[in-house]
Amino acid sequence: MDDVVIVTGANSGIGLALCERLLGRGNQLRLCLACRNMQRAEAARSALLSSHPSAHVDLLHLDVSSVQSVLAAAQEVKARYNRLDYMYLNAGIMPNPQVDIKAFLKGLFSRNVINMFATAEGLLTQQDRLNSDGLQEVFATNLFGHFLLIRELEPLLCQAGHTSRIVWSSSSNARRSAFSMDDIQHRCGSEPYSSSKYASDLLSFALNKHKNSQGLFSSVICPGLVMTNLTYGILPSFFWTLIMPIMWFIRIFTNTFTLTPYNGAEALYWLFLQKPESLDPRAKYHSLTSGFGTNYTQPQQMDIDEEMSEALYIKLLGLEKVVRRKLNEDNADKEAYRHYLNETE
Repeated sequence: MDDVVIVTGANSGIGLALCERLLGRGNQLRLCLACRNMQRAEAARSALLSSHPSAHVDLLHLDVSSVQSVLAAAQEVKARYNRLDYMYLNAGIMPNPQVDIKAFLKGLFSRNVINMFATAEGLLTQQDRLNSDGLQEVFATNLFGHFLLIRELEPLLCQAGHTSRIVWSSSSNARRSAFSMDDIQHRCGSEPYSSSKYASDLLSFALNKHKNSQGLFSSVICPGLVMTNLTYGILPSFFWTLIMPIMWFIRIFTNTFTLTPYNGAEALYWLFLQKPESLDPRAKYHSLTSGFGTNYTQPQQMDIDEEMSEALYIKLLGLEKVVRRKLNEDNADKEAYRHYLNETE
């Protein structure tokens, strides 16, 4: 039976590169592109089928920032498939990034240049906002929407005698210093992207603790410094034009500058080939590229602890209950209003 693979954020960048690499192995899988923009999803599907005409490529409308969209997409998945083998949680946003240009230029000509590009520490902030569900948008998109999707799809992911995999696309920008257990949505800070990615590292560890016995395994990857739409949105286009030759030169001296989506997807693809029982739940698997263009994957221990991981898991379960209750109340109010209109007509 073909493996069923869902990839969120699959219409471009690393997600699309992963899909291309998976299909390049052969057609023994059923690939589902879970995307917010269906026009772009259709274009991605057409591109994949043009190079792999016999592949099974499905589309799923999914906006992980919206609770209703996640719940509707999960119902669609349960109607289509009787099990899931892999879920690549790749969708993510970094809205309105602000760069300290002075710090950037200073770092560009310093010994810290590689670390600056690799982590953006002390360099990059974002302006977050509330979404229609009353959640912080970055938190909802990068973390909570995926958490809710996992919860909804547990019947397909956790089946007796079946092993399934979740793989989170994290970041080297996932730093403990940006995350607070007292503010998991990062309402009070200016680095919601870093906070959300660190939270995904914590959550992956907690999922392994709670779900390995049910056949569900979770892993985390870092794609390295990749040039995608998200990256290009950080600086004006003329900046990238100016510094790209420098970045290609720097890559000779570091393995974290993967630069292309294909290279950035290396760890995602590598994990597809591994037995989950052999993986370290405390490791983040990094996509790396040598100065000569050789791709490889290397694990590095994450800066997490079990107590914090468990505390976040419990908080997310609590938030899930609140969100579901609010959604049910809203639906009840809408139904009562429709009933009132019918009675008064």
